[in-house]
Amino acid sequence: MPVPLYQAKAEFFRTLGHPVRIRVLELLQEGPRPVHELLADIGVEASNLSQQLAVLRRTNLVASRREGGAVLYELSTPEVADLLRAARGILTSMLADQGELLAELRGTRGEERK
Repeated sequence: MPVPLYQAKAEFFRTLGHPVRIRVLELLQEGPRPVHELLADIGVEASNLSQQLAVLRRTNLVASRREGGAVLYELSTPEVADLLRAARGILTSMLADQGELLAELRGTRGEERK
């Protein structure tokens, strides 16, 4: 029996639910990168990065290829970058709304002191 779409989506978003995986995807938006560059930019242990890259490869969010002596990682599809941009836009809107609420609350408190 096939997995329902909502369940597949939940699994997909669970895959994105790790900060190292998100950072890898952000860095790969700029183009293919070898592991040593990812390690330098992310600052985690090599074993941790390797584990997270394996998850991203297994779910087909990233692809890898050997070039000379290095393994390069890249986004499997441009839609991954689109998703990250959409998430940034949503977060920006949410934080803007929270900022407006905070400003309103601060203004109200100031009036209460008068």
